[in-house]
Amino acid sequence: MVINKTTPTLFEALFPILCLIVLLTINAFVFEDTLAGSNQTALLLAATIGGLIVHRQGLGWSHTSDQIIKTIGSAMPSMLILLLIGSLAGTWMISGVVPAMIYYGMDLINPHVFLVTAVIVCSLVSVATGSSWSTVATIGVALLGIGKSLGLSHPVIAGAIISGSYFGDKISPMSDTTNLASAMAGTDIFTHIRYMFYTTVPSMTLTLIIFTLIGLNSTPEVPLAEPTSVKQAISETFYLTPWLFLVPLTLLTLIIKKVPAIPALMAGTLLGGVFAIIFQPDIIREISGAGTDYFKASYFSVMQSIFGDIELKTSNDHLNELLNTSGMRGMLNTVWLILSAMVFGGVMEAGGLLSRITQPIMKKAKSTGALVTSTVGTCLFFNATASDQYISIVVSGRMYKKAYDDSHLKPEVLSRTLEDSGTMTSVLIPWNTCGATQSRILGVATLDYVPYCFFNIISPFMSILFAYLNIKIRRIKPTTKHESHN
Repeated sequence: MVINKTTPTLFEALFPILCLIVLLTINAFVFEDTLAGSNQTALLLAATIGGLIVHRQGLGWSHTSDQIIKTIGSAMPSMLILLLIGSLAGTWMISGVVPAMIYYGMDLINPHVFLVTAVIVCSLVSVATGSSWSTVATIGVALLGIGKSLGLSHPVIAGAIISGSYFGDKISPMSDTTNLASAMAGTDIFTHIRYMFYTTVPSMTLTLIIFTLIGLNSTPEVPLAEPTSVKQAISETFYLTPWLFLVPLTLLTLIIKKVPAIPALMAGTLLGGVFAIIFQPDIIREISGAGTDYFKASYFSVMQSIFGDIELKTSNDHLNELLNTSGMRGMLNTVWLILSAMVFGGVMEAGGLLSRITQPIMKKAKSTGALVTSTVGTCLFFNATASDQYISIVVSGRMYKKAYDDSHLKPEVLSRTLEDSGTMTSVLIPWNTCGATQSRILGVATLDYVPYCFFNIISPFMSILFAYLNIKIRRIKPTTKHESHN
């Protein structure tokens, strides 16, 4: 057995992370899409630097590689889930499930409660798609046009759109950040989602109340042209029927019955494919171009939606962007990121570098509230310095996992904190990839819409509040009767 000959200094422990931050910052200026490989490479380069420090401690490569393999193994279920989520998104799109959600969601638009309706509509779409970016770029843009015509403040409209869009980014099982946070903490994705509702429901409730109060000060007349054109494009392209909602209801039932994520998502994927064959023959033929051979057309279209790109065309250009899916292939960059992050995390853990960083924090974080607050602050720090929500979740998750274990907290406490802070605050930073992207799409400066992103602002404070008040804090070994019921 190899013995650690030296203990890393705090500077040595921080140096790989500092190098990572520098590399990620450069990536943000040089590369348009940092998730396409540059951030993954930065993680591997930072891992190399960490490996040299670990080697200097006297630890052999076999020790480091064993830890890397162990760390990657812990994230393997989440990577499989991500691939299945890509396939599920594909079959749900061609079956008409997601378009139906959008179609009926548009009916919620009411001129007297436009802002709160915008939050609800964006929430529904983002939950269905798992993507805040797609929601903002499509339905969000349409809602922005409506809000502008009502004479409402552009930053307020943007805040409502972003609040709703990040609701789905946070709790949808198809969201990459939802899967990433659960993977970093080492918990099942559905356990993670169910546990997040404790802080998410009150945060969203407050958000809806605030936007309702703001909306009551205006009595606009809504021009129905834009939502009507979206609905018309959907109805012209898809066969819409309430039977389509059996697909998400089936998946929801499996989740409630605590069926493991992988078989549940596979069932949802296959059921979506079956419904596509039954209800959307025109879509099937359009994708495949197979003519009269419906068996060949069905097989090709369903398989293509599971693993590859699907582009559905309607009469509405904004809607077309939302209807494009990439199946499992679209998840490969995120899987690549997780693999690279696990290598970095494995190296940092092999030499005790992460534990060395958290030691000073743990000495001061004597309570659960202090630990959660430290995690929130760290996620915000990485969102501001690394300019990427994925890095914020990954590095913070690996840094604090042992600290939460030592405090006898269940992993979902960490995963929820990562989402409440890492995912939610990313869009509030102007130079973060999320903040920069949403500002560009909506045409509103980040610092202008920040005061109105109520859901994103409230979420981290709600997580801290629950921790300090010991509300629904799950522990591995409860120490009091009250905690055993949480």
